[in-house]
Amino acid sequence: MVNIIVALPKQEECTGIRNILARNGYRSLYVCNTGAQAISQAEDYENGIVICGYKLPDMVYSYLKENLPSGFEMLILTSPKFISECYGNDIVCLTMPLKLDDFISTVNMMAEELERRRRRARLAPKVRNEKDIQLISEAKELLMARNHMTEDEAHRYIQKNSMDSGNSLVETAKMILTLMRN
Repeated sequence: MVNIIVALPKQEECTGIRNILARNGYRSLYVCNTGAQAISQAEDYENGIVICGYKLPDMVYSYLKENLPSGFEMLILTSPKFISECYGNDIVCLTMPLKLDDFISTVNMMAEELERRRRRARLAPKVRNEKDIQLISEAKELLMARNHMTEDEAHRYIQKNSMDSGNSLVETAKMILTLMRN
């Protein structure tokens, strides 16, 4: 589920955009009228979409973008005269007045991209620190010495036990070291 923050100067505009999004299946919707409120709301989440205008009462879109957490995308709703200034810097722009289909398809596209990024980050290999690498190496060396395994066999043994038990490689290596040293 994607978090969407609607930050527009007029409350009725915010409410209208929120209602459109809610009718189209979006649930995590937050409404605010200033950039500071949008930044404060965004800091509670890892990622999401901020829908805002070119200018808010306390800042312009570029300052808001600079101060958002890195996982947030921005969609600017602006008049045709400002649209050329808004392009670039990972910002998506739509001109006012909005065409409902264009708006919903743009938000859907942004939400799908956020979900792809979230999945990629979750599936990326975890970076182990030096201590964890050392623990796994010690467990492999112990298995190699006691059970006459090759390094690959010892590694596969740790991996298999890790998967079977639902523990991480590091936790499994710790258990092997504890059991075999006693």
